[in-house]
Amino acid sequence: MVKAVVGANWGDEGKGKITDTLADKADVVIRFQGGANAGHTIVNDYGKFALHTMPSGVFHQNIMNIIGNGVAFDITKFMNELNEITSKGVPAPQIMISDRVQVMMPYHVQFDSLEEARLAGKSFGSTKSGIAPFYSDKYSKIGWQINEFFQDDGVIKEKIDRIAQIKDVILVNLYHAEPIDKDALFNQIVEWREQVKPYIGNVSLYLDKAIKGGKTILLEGQLGTMKDPDHGIYPMVTSSSPLAAYGAIGAGIPPYEIKEIVTVSKAYSSAVGAGAFVSELFGDEADELRNRGGDGGEYGATTGRPRRVGWYDCVASKYGCRLQGTTDVAFTVLDVLGYLDEIPVCVGYDIDGEVTTEFPVTHLLDKAKPVYKTLPGWKCEIRGIKNYEDLPENCRKYIEFIEEQIGYPITMVSNGPARTDIIYRKSALKKN
Repeated sequence: MVKAVVGANWGDEGKGKITDTLADKADVVIRFQGGANAGHTIVNDYGKFALHTMPSGVFHQNIMNIIGNGVAFDITKFMNELNEITSKGVPAPQIMISDRVQVMMPYHVQFDSLEEARLAGKSFGSTKSGIAPFYSDKYSKIGWQINEFFQDDGVIKEKIDRIAQIKDVILVNLYHAEPIDKDALFNQIVEWREQVKPYIGNVSLYLDKAIKGGKTILLEGQLGTMKDPDHGIYPMVTSSSPLAAYGAIGAGIPPYEIKEIVTVSKAYSSAVGAGAFVSELFGDEADELRNRGGDGGEYGATTGRPRRVGWYDCVASKYGCRLQGTTDVAFTVLDVLGYLDEIPVCVGYDIDGEVTTEFPVTHLLDKAKPVYKTLPGWKCEIRGIKNYEDLPENCRKYIEFIEEQIGYPITMVSNGPARTDIIYRKSALKKN
């Protein structure tokens, strides 16, 4: 059984916690796309962790944690995270790195920072983690699959020369920066290959055997539908697909093996980076939600930047769930909203005087104004509640209203940051 855990919105929905929770009944957790540009925050008995590269199953010793071929693999950050979690008492996890994964190179990060600086006020809000230059090189066929590090040194140096010939033209003439230090780059590759050698494996073959053996596999996505380069708020998107469908490619499995798609959606909206955000709040109202939100405030796990926040957006979420192929919705950080007397919910977009409930293309989003339905709040703490029926009536009505609007079953409700803060719910929309 293969399950995917993915985001419905702009990312930061709480996928790490949901993956960590579902990992209790899993055998394998695999990251299938993205890089260290987003963090998954997890709170468990070992403490609080922000994972940027590691799969969220690393706190379970019986689980194989895999870096799939679709990931932008930052080896330095991976090793730092591994050292961090083990230094805090977490037993050494089982790890496998795809022999086909491509590696984030130092010049990718450099190019990302230089380009953001060049664009200045017209930048894309990049985390400067090297993601766009990495994927650009991958599809330009000048990236580095990790297996290439294990070739003869002469072959590696020849490729470094070939790449430097291309990159140096841009570095020197566009960015007025120093050319690539080829010797330093070679020495970095030699260091990296020794660090990762024990973990390299044939992931697609391993997963094929796991599927045939009846194992439970979790595909862990990064970011959310709105950041997809095809279906998101282009061009303010990421450079790999965060859709569950890409999990088949980024892990190396047949698409028909993905049987369940758990799409994570926050009980309000948040986003890091630039781009259309119809239900966004500003001023004191935004500050209060931001400071109360998440686990210790709505600030990026990677950048520390204040997240943009807004009311729940049914239009975006319905679209996000549809594109993901959602079978179940995990509804997170619901406990945050307990301070509100009333809670607005965005149920439509007014575009040039016409109201739509379907998510439009980006240039129309810039014109869209939110249409709100206001629901009564529940004005109390809901952490610690384990049964859905024990939630305040207005809290249940909020969940059920949103479920009706988006048209997908909410079967998991997160009412706190800990792994145990989960309420499982039967939905009338659930077909099985």
